[in-house]
Amino acid sequence: MLPHLRVFLLALGLGLLPASPARALDLLKGGSQPAGEFVILSGGPALREWENLRAEQARHDRWWGNFVRAARIRMDQIRAQYGDQAVITWLVYRTGYELRGQEDAEDHMAKILSVQEKIKCRLIWFRETDTVIDYLNNGGQGLARASVKIGDFEYFGHSNKYCFTFDYSGEVLGASKVFLHQDDLKRLQPGIFARGAHVKSWGCYTGEAMSSAFRAQTGVRMIGARGKTDYSNCWKETLPELSTSSGRWVVR
Repeated sequence: MLPHLRVFLLALGLGLLPASPARALDLLKGGSQPAGEFVILSGGPALREWENLRAEQARHDRWWGNFVRAARIRMDQIRAQYGDQAVITWLVYRTGYELRGQEDAEDHMAKILSVQEKIKCRLIWFRETDTVIDYLNNGGQGLARASVKIGDFEYFGHSNKYCFTFDYSGEVLGASKVFLHQDDLKRLQPGIFARGAHVKSWGCYTGEAMSSAFRAQTGVRMIGARGKTDYSNCWKETLPELSTSSGRWVVR
């Protein structure tokens, strides 16, 4: 098998290639010019205070940094491919890491800032869904959405089939107070994504409903999981995986 074809098939199997054949070909060639801004979105961890009340097999977030470590791995890949010219913006749910840091008696915020310094990305903290919607629509920090489209949008965090749950078991056991529901997608402005944009949710279940809603609103396909995803091997510098052999990545 030709080396470049082997790399292409491996990337496809890992779910790293976009739905657009043209965009996939660009990545295969190792194109030096990114198609637009890379926007990485990280939800927050659960509190052990709440999760320890669950049955052992149902507990989440034994490690506070699952969603930021996975984001860092992905941003490292982007930097390796496109270099310093890639514009990477990292939106992080601040409240979740403040609360977990207080619980762990550790400065998780400083650790996130160290990732920003290493990656040299734009870091935007948020507490409300409105901040995420506004950034996707309008850009910010001197970056106007009218001139710089989103070429890559990826989510790392808790989710269900209908929404990204930025907060989950952070303030209420088994519930979310801050989330992006598929109905909120109607607030996204047309034309904010570049042609052939790569969009992927690395959370659980979003391929079962939210991916279709995303495409209906934006015209852009979103890769999502049928079933759960597993972040437990991120410490090995690998991106989240499907939790079971019956799960699969789908493109809607």
